[in-house]
Amino acid sequence: MSAVVQPSHPQIAVSAAIFRAGKVLLTRRARSPAKGFYSLPGGRVEFGESLHQALKREVDEETGLGIEIVGLAGWREVLPAAPGAGHYLIMSFAARWAAREPVLNDELDDYRWIAPNALASLGDLKLTGGLEEVIQSAHRLLGA
Repeated sequence: MSAVVQPSHPQIAVSAAIFRAGKVLLTRRARSPAKGFYSLPGGRVEFGESLHQALKREVDEETGLGIEIVGLAGWREVLPAAPGAGHYLIMSFAARWAAREPVLNDELDDYRWIAPNALASLGDLKLTGGLEEVIQSAHRLLGA
């Protein structure tokens, strides 16, 4: 079995802080990278795709949800932590839930709708780095 070869340049990715009835959707990664951590749905931008097209596609693939994108809530850079690890620039957007109920694909194994002000009290959940800041920024952007 051959090892996965990471690109020699940074990859652009997108994620969505999706709000519904005052709560944001957190999803748990079922595999690497970040296996077992709760984060926002999203993924890599494909060549020729706009950020918004990629975000809608990734959210639909991972959760089945339809969303309304409001705007850029923040970004995060993930540098390679070990040889062969990926380098990502993640553009995170504020979004509103628009349609359907969550149906997770095999990349995710759990989801929760959480009030943004409850994030600090979720000590037992493993959250990806910078998640709370992005959610708070998205919350402000939505005027919620």
